[in-house]
Amino acid sequence: MIYKVLYQKDQIVNPRRETTQTLYLEANNLVEARKLVEDNTPYNIELIQELTGNSLAYEKQNPEFKLTTIQPKD
Repeated sequence: MIYKVLYQKDQIVNPRRETTQTLYLEANNLVEARKLVEDNTPYNIELIQELTGNSLAYEKQNPEFKLTTIQPKD
């Protein structure tokens, strides 16, 4: 499944809509997607949304749509 992750670059600064960033991630479920981002990045997650059907098709139209690969830390 494809997930859209809205996040802030770090966990220290208070979140602001203007600085929210997006990444797209493939994972088996929402819990796995959250764990990948939390365990392997310094990001402050705001929202994780599963993309299917029309939502996924719409996001794929965005020229910035690219699946991010996060390598788990050992």
